[in-house]
Parts: sequence; C-alpha cells; structure tokens
Amino acid sequence: MTRHTALQNNREAPVLGFVLKGYPRISETFIANEIRLLEEQGLSIRIFSMRAPRESFSHDSVRAIRAQVTYLPESMLRGLPVLLRHTLRRLLRDPAAFRRAASLWLARRKGTEKLHTWAKHFMQACCLADAAEHNGPHIGHLHAHFAHTPASVALYAAELLRIPFSFTAHAKDIYTQPPQRLKFKLDRAAFAVTCTGYNKQHLDGMGSRTPVHTVYHGIDLGLFNPAACTPPVPPPYTVMTVARFVEKKGLGIVAQALGLLRGQGLDVRWLLVGDGNAKARRKLAAQIRQAGMQGHVTMTGTLTHTQVLEQYNGVHAFALGCLLAKNGDRDGIPNVIAEAMALGVPVAATGVSGIPELIIHGRTGMLAPPDDAAALADALRPLLTDTALRQKITQAARSHVEAVFDSTKQTACLARIFADTAGHARTGAAVSGTQHSGRPTLS
Repeated sequence: MTRHTALQNNREAPVLGFVLKGYPRISETFIANEIRLLEEQGLSIRIFSMRAPRESFSHDSVRAIRAQVTYLPESMLRGLPVLLRHTLRRLLRDPAAFRRAASLWLARRKGTEKLHTWAKHFMQACCLADAAEHNGPHIGHLHAHFAHTPASVALYAAELLRIPFSFTAHAKDIYTQPPQRLKFKLDRAAFAVTCTGYNKQHLDGMGSRTPVHTVYHGIDLGLFNPAACTPPVPPPYTVMTVARFVEKKGLGIVAQALGLLRGQGLDVRWLLVGDGNAKARRKLAAQIRQAGMQGHVTMTGTLTHTQVLEQYNGVHAFALGCLLAKNGDRDGIPNVIAEAMALGVPVAATGVSGIPELIIHGRTGMLAPPDDAAALADALRPLLTDTALRQKITQAARSHVEAVFDSTKQTACLARIFADTAGHARTGAAVSGTQHSGRPTLS
C-alpha cells in the first residue's frame, strides 16, 4: 500500500501539517491568509516553522490563525544537541522508515553547496517527525510552502512518518534551484500546487507524473473597497509601488520611467513602500539620482498590511517593473498588483511571468516589456492623464480580480485538492492552538 493510499483510507487523521521556512513573515501575507481561510473551510492545521520570526510585528491575519505552531531548531551550532537527540530518537523508533528517509537525503547530497545546511535539513525533519508524533494531534499529511528547503524538510519528515507530502511552488524556489533537484521532490510528492499558469507550464514540462494544480494566491476582497479610498486630486501625480528592494522587482526601471515622465512635463511623485538591506538601499538611491527623481520620492519603509492600504489614498496609479533577475529569479503574480486593481487604482507593470494572467493590456491595466523604462513610461502616461481610459480600466480590473483572484474562492479550490487528493476530511472546526507569543520550540 502506498503512502498516498494509506492516507486516503485514514479519514480519522485530518490534521494537515504546514512546513514553512519562517512564520510569521511580513512579506508572506498570502500564506497567513491561506492558512486562516483553510481553517475557516474546516481543515485542522498545525504549523512547523524552520525558524523564528525575524520581524517585530505581524499582519492582523496572523492573529486570527488558531493553528498550533512548533519552531524547529534553526541553528546548527546552538541547536546541535536538540537536533542530534531527535535524530537518534527517530532512528530507534522506526529504523526502516529512517533508512528510507536517509537514503533520499543521501541521494540529494550531490550538488549541495553547504554540507552543514544539507545535514541540518535532515535533522530538522527528524525534529518535525518527533514533534508530530508526540506533541499534539496526529498529522496525516505534510504540505510545504516553497519548493526549496521547506519541501526538502517535508519530504524527509513525510518519509519518517510514513505519510504523503505536497508543496506549493512560487517563484524563486522554482527558478533558482537546479531542475533535477526540483524534479526529485516533484516526483515524490502526492501533488504540487503553484500560483500561476506560467509556473504550471514550467513544472509540467519537467516530465514528472505528479499532478500540478494552479491555485492563485488571491486576496481578501472584503479588505479592498474602492469607495473607501480618497480619490486622486489634480497634479502632482502620485505613482505608488509596494515592493522589497530586490533585483526582480525592477525598482530602478520604475525610477527611470518616472524620471522620463517628469522630463516630458508631468509633475510625478513616487510613493515607495518597502525596504531592503543596506546595499540595496544604496543602489536604489543611486538609481533615483540617475533618473532625476531625487526630491520627488517618499519612502515609507516596511509597513503592516493595514498601513499599506492607507497609503493608497489619493494615488493616481500603481507601477511595478518586474524583471528576470540574473540568477533566474522572477515574480509569480505579485499580490500587490491585485490589491491595487481591487482598490480601483490603475496598474502599469511589466509582462513578466504570470503577470499577464491578471493584467490584460489595455483592458485591466497596462503592460510593458521588462527592462524598458521608456515603454513603462508610455504605459503609465495615459493612466495618469486620460480620465476616460482610467475609469474604463479600473472598473474592468476590479471585475477581473473578483472573477479570478478572490482568496475565498481560491482557498476553497485548495481545500478540495487536499480533500480529494490528500484525503483530508473537513472537521467543521479548526484546531485551537497558541498565539504568536509563547509558541513552542523543540527542546
């Protein structure tokens, strides 16, 4: 009997274990929203985080999550006694399962750059498996968010527990790891989920027989009421961007585009929400100077989701210059694009990855080729100056988001996938657990 069949026959173990690299993370609102909505769908969930939170605050959606959270040892140096103790316990508890998991782990050694990281992931899986069996309700299935390290830990832990696993693949985790390593995990998963049709086509092309499902992240449409936003006033025009300061976001391209518009006589200001490390901040500051935008940019730093929504008041347009990074990294469909569209703010962006699945050029927004500041400026200009086009696009954009990017509908699809493929019966009530403060760690 396969692990998949065994779980399908085990309707008394509906608890779903989520394996996350970090929880909560301010940049991963979509994961917290998904877990919250799955709980509302009636699934019982337990969270295993590979590291403790690194931000001092979190979004409101995190406080609504009732799942128990267990933090795995994240440091090989400080956590070595705990990691070794749980690894030995797994070996003694189920030697056959341990040998199978270890064989998978050893098979993946080739091409691993950091030996200590490779070793840590296996021992974290042993810690996870031990916690799953001894602390809390029985886990019937493991699901990892991101196809790199969380999926690796979930793969080993599932083998140790003799249960199936699956993962959601996003962007960087797909395109920056060697294809053979991704296919290794895909071949052994019960199923995979990804957030764009673009990604699904890529994963289907790897030759695996594992089913891949497209489920958009979606947004909570109840939070985005266009009527609640203060409408834009006459110039200066405010263009807003929400992004981390990383290469794939193409912030330098946005700065150049806005500089070109200023050079053409439009009084344009840039409202930039987000942050990055010191090197990224210095680079962006230089790009802003080169674009002639110094003195015309407001940087808010990192904000909570509620604070971000407040920034949309009086904004004329939203812009994002996503591109293909040198290491192959790229965005899927940034949720901030859907959020701006839902709020009635017209969007101009580059046609990278899955973005054209949401922005239909000239209908629900404006698209430009990546790395082309002049084209992005041309896409932005009519959104700022053509009132009739702006109204037409914002109405169509809201309708399109309602049709394909409603998080409640998308999460219901995901819940059906778990029920149909992973055998998770809905319990009718989510399992209660601890809140963010005082969550357990392994010892």
